[in-house]
Amino acid sequence: MRKKCVIISGGEYDPAVEVLKDDYVIACDKGYSYALKMNLKPNLVIADFDSYEGGVGENIPVLKFPCEKDDTDTMAAVKWAVGRGFKEIFICCALGGRLDHMMANIQSGAYIAGRGLKAKICSSTDEMHFIKDGELVLKKKEGFSLSVFSLTDISEGVTIKGAKYEMEDGELTNSFPLGVSNEWKDEEVKISVKKGMLLTVTSKY
Repeated sequence: MRKKCVIISGGEYDPAVEVLKDDYVIACDKGYSYALKMNLKPNLVIADFDSYEGGVGENIPVLKFPCEKDDTDTMAAVKWAVGRGFKEIFICCALGGRLDHMMANIQSGAYIAGRGLKAKICSSTDEMHFIKDGELVLKKKEGFSLSVFSLTDISEGVTIKGAKYEMEDGELTNSFPLGVSNEWKDEEVKISVKKGMLLTVTSKY
């Protein structure tokens, strides 16, 4: 089984994704047209075909879902990947475009992290990581800010080290943006949470 699954969503097109030879690639609906732009052949297409109407290449399996369903195409792909035992699930082309779908993609990332797996959403200007009852080390990115948000009502025991504004065993909530727009002080920042789920966002200035 491959370790990492890359999901190409249907948000704003952004080619800034690193796909390694052994990665498993899922294209979601319009994400299939994005895969073609990236010269990628997906291992699987998951779609209800409400945003992509073209054909799919030969020998590419397709899981077709009805338009009226509880899951977005991206969430359906996430559930499929979680069920197949992937340890890392990265989502690209998931930002921009419709705000409701962007929020849904962030929730999909939280779903992944809530099951103990590594989740990341990436674009040319933003990168998101999810931390549940654990820790994460982020390397310094020149020209990028660093923000930390709580996705749970309360995240307890939050520690941020190596940033301009540090925190020791503090608390973040999902109703106040205390952790927004921090900066790197050292070459890497270590972020941890004892209880709760955090979202880290690095954004280009």
